[in-house]
Amino acid sequence: MNDSQNNKDFSHKKHHLIEYANGPSLEEINGTIEVPKDVGFLKTLFAYSGPGALVAVGYMDPGNWSTSITGGQNFQYLLMSIILISSLIAMLLQYMSAKLGIVSQMDLAQAIRARTSKSLGIVLWLLTELAIMATDIAEVIGGAIALYLLFHIPLFLAVFITVFDVLLLLLLTKIGFRKIEAIVVALIVVIFVIFAYQVALSRPEWHAVFKGLIPRSEAFSTTHMVAGQTPLTGALGIIGATVMPHNLYLHSSIVQSRKINHEDQEDIARTLRFSKWDSNIQLTMAFFVNSLLLIMGVAVFRTGSVADPSFFGLFKALSDPSVMNNSILAHVASSGILSILFAVALLASGQNSTITGTLTGQIIMEGFVHMRVPIWLRRLVTRLLSVIPVLICVFLTSGKSEVQEHIAINNLMNNSQVFLAFALPFSMLPLLMFTDSRVEMGERFKNSWGIKLLGWISVIGLIFLNMKGLPNQIEGFFGDNPSRSQLHLADNVAYIIIVFVLLLLLWTVIELYKGDKRYAQQLKTTISEGKKEDDF
Repeated sequence: MNDSQNNKDFSHKKHHLIEYANGPSLEEINGTIEVPKDVGFLKTLFAYSGPGALVAVGYMDPGNWSTSITGGQNFQYLLMSIILISSLIAMLLQYMSAKLGIVSQMDLAQAIRARTSKSLGIVLWLLTELAIMATDIAEVIGGAIALYLLFHIPLFLAVFITVFDVLLLLLLTKIGFRKIEAIVVALIVVIFVIFAYQVALSRPEWHAVFKGLIPRSEAFSTTHMVAGQTPLTGALGIIGATVMPHNLYLHSSIVQSRKINHEDQEDIARTLRFSKWDSNIQLTMAFFVNSLLLIMGVAVFRTGSVADPSFFGLFKALSDPSVMNNSILAHVASSGILSILFAVALLASGQNSTITGTLTGQIIMEGFVHMRVPIWLRRLVTRLLSVIPVLICVFLTSGKSEVQEHIAINNLMNNSQVFLAFALPFSMLPLLMFTDSRVEMGERFKNSWGIKLLGWISVIGLIFLNMKGLPNQIEGFFGDNPSRSQLHLADNVAYIIIVFVLLLLLWTVIELYKGDKRYAQQLKTTISEGKKEDDF
């Protein structure tokens, strides 16, 4: 790996704790990684590989695990097609995100802020911060549970320990961005190998697996209910846990870590082509991990045997030979290896998400409000805020049974995803508008009509499904058996939120449209003035 220039210290020497920032995205690493010219395809791909792995982490974080495994338990391989569709949409959105960063030299937060007012920029910043904190809650829960399961650390203490992952982050900032990419890839491989091993032992019916990849209308059914869940609820859970807003901000920034000659369109096109390869390969790995999780739900456990889909319940089930689907699994489960490997994968997933979540937080703070703080302070504040609801949940359930405590923590993790459904349109729609724009992308790099069509179908479809699933997500705050009045209240709250989202989205679209027109006029004026100077 080329570490000559790219291993700049993340943590710039600062004279003040809070600094003004309006320069290149993640200035400490922007354009610092040299890429070889005139070498073979594989060597060039290796040089560009890395950002895709950091993005793929968000598609296999702890928030994905419960939805995929539960979906397999309840509906067999029916929802495999939902994982496939979500992954293909993710590839499309991440391609557009990378293109925005490479061509415009701005990340998504910077691009939105440059085309909107200060007041809207602050609103969208706060909204995105809440989405990142919601993701962080899943990381806190996943990391704390992994520590509890592996080392028997009391859960209350384990939650506090997750705060100190900031020390790990400080260490990583000293070793260089290229090595961070390598560490993330290594952790992804660990997760993949663990689940591949467990699925291989389960000997699944592969013809049923491949049949499940074919989309069927039953996947969106609202009539067939298993364990309190319909296929539509399961599908929305998978979609909501898969496509998350912070990944679009992250990718548009970290692709700029490669050194590009922006005066040379061929160099831009080359960077875009290999960045697309990197992203698609890593997201394919994420698709396999999520598919393995669903297959685990079907093939590893006996149908309906896992009553507790939380991480605690899955860990316990993986060490219980009586719920295993065949004698080989039962024998390995009795040794405790399956459950330990599961906890190791959970810990790896949480640490991966810690790295990417911190980078994204820095990107949106600098992009939306032009503020830079030390990376350790940024992480400490957001992690402490995310820890508060988890600690409250643990404290309130401390006097109850172990099962009730586990269910409450699992519900908290699932309910935290509401903010992701809320925030997603405000990253997807601007991204599509920017990459469709000739002003932003130029004639060569703006979306083709095919990408534009698929993009609008994906964006409108995801917004519709997220809004459709919002009432069920709000209902989840009232537990497993809400009363009629609670259901009525949840639905009313959801509809108010949907109206608010649509109005805020309309405000955003109008400002982005006006901003694009204003930029086009400025560009036209600059070109005409340049011609006048040439005439002299």
